Amino acid sequence: MANLEILISELPTLIQSLKLTLGDSNEIMEQIILINNAQEQLRNIKKLIAQELKFDCIKNSAIATLPRISTVASLFIPSLGLVDPAIAEKFGNSETKISLTDLQSKIDGWIEWGYFLQAIAADILSDIKLVDQLNSDINHPSISTEIKALTQNLKIDLDFGKSNILQYQIQNINNSQKELLQLQQKLNYIFNTIKTSRSLLNILLGVSAFYGKSGFALEWLDDDHELIISSERKFQELTDILNDCDSFQEQIAALIIQGDTLREQAEEALKKIEQENSKEPIISQQVKIVPKFSTQKIVRSALVIASSLLILGFGGWKIKEQSSQLQQRSLSLTQEGSAIAKFKSAQKLGMEAASLVQNPPHPLKVWQQAQNKWHQAIKLLDSIPNQTSVSDRAKNKSAYYRINYNAINQRVLIEKKALANLESAQKLAIEANLFVQNPPHPLLVWQQAQAKWQQAINLLEAIPENTSVSIKAKEILPIYKTNYTAIRQIIQN
Repeated sequence: MANLEILISELPTLIQSLKLTLGDSNEIMEQIILINNAQEQLRNIKKLIAQELKFDCIKNSAIATLPRISTVASLFIPSLGLVDPAIAEKFGNSETKISLTDLQSKIDGWIEWGYFLQAIAADILSDIKLVDQLNSDINHPSISTEIKALTQNLKIDLDFGKSNILQYQIQNINNSQKELLQLQQKLNYIFNTIKTSRSLLNILLGVSAFYGKSGFALEWLDDDHELIISSERKFQELTDILNDCDSFQEQIAALIIQGDTLREQAEEALKKIEQENSKEPIISQQVKIVPKFSTQKIVRSALVIASSLLILGFGGWKIKEQSSQLQQRSLSLTQEGSAIAKFKSAQKLGMEAASLVQNPPHPLKVWQQAQNKWHQAIKLLDSIPNQTSVSDRAKNKSAYYRINYNAINQRVLIEKKALANLESAQKLAIEANLFVQNPPHPLLVWQQAQAKWQQAINLLEAIPENTSVSIKAKEILPIYKTNYTAIRQIIQN
């Protein structure tokens, strides 16, 4: 028993080594060796437990709490001093006793997890493209780090009095917005890869792009077979990463609007400085020209007479030409004014749309309002003629707005589906209740009611966490499950 207790005291270290850290493929082989060693030690413990059960007949007895598990676990979340709930099942409960039989079962689970990690490692190492991509990702910052850096870059105090500094600041804003656009596209790739891929290796590519230099480790599979991932002492399920992608997209949209506002303010200030500077040389030229004209009075008189003759000879043609030019100029000014007005209206709509969707979740109506505003803003921007002063900015802004509009479209679809799930589940619940009114009933009736409760439960469980109806779904889900269980017991009896 003494040898067994010594080995059990080493369990926390063994369990901690049963993970696969990705981010640097050169270390994967070393980790496979560590996993193999941990599995071998777990098998030795299992053999000793079997002997203890056989010879001492203590099949149902309990042993002391696994030593130091809480201490090791606190290394994961130092601020709490507890095992993260996401992987609590992996470590077991350090505050209660555990029987040798139960410990055997846990050891089987740990050994099986080790085999799973080895299989993943082998698949990764056999895929050269995957290895290259993992090695590439660890040379880039994580998504959260990039967003923090871009947020900091856009904390700009514009220097309205110096044109050279304003030009430099505008360039910085443009660079930041290009990076934001690239980050949006990267987030779309990550979200779609994790959500739609059926291959675990493809999903890991999306996760790798998400964490970048931070790296990540495969920690455990929870009771629902949801993969638990850790990075920088933070534990997440794949669903949590998808939710983070949504949140980051909203932050990026807000930063793009912030950058647009800063750039407009800087460009307006720069334009004023240029206008003020352009007035000074004109005045100095006029001062110099006056004496020249005063010393050449005869030449000037001759030029005036010649000009008068020319005007008399070609007066009619000049009037027509000037009239045409004035009309064109008037049309051009009208077009320019309209373009500027459309641009400002579009920007206002974009800011209103972004403001509407801050701090989700929101009801479907709010998402649809934002969707409509982005759509109107894009239409206005696309209607701005190419020859106007704001046409280039309109094209750039339209590209940003389309990304936001597409993201909102997805949220509208998700919210619609969630609402439809809730309504369908409630309808099925009503039908199930009607089926079992005034018992007794034939077995078929109870089975039909059970099927409806099961359908309703499935619909509620499919409602995403970040939707406006998820709270309502969580409230009624336990009730539906209770009703389902009650009917199942009736059927079994």
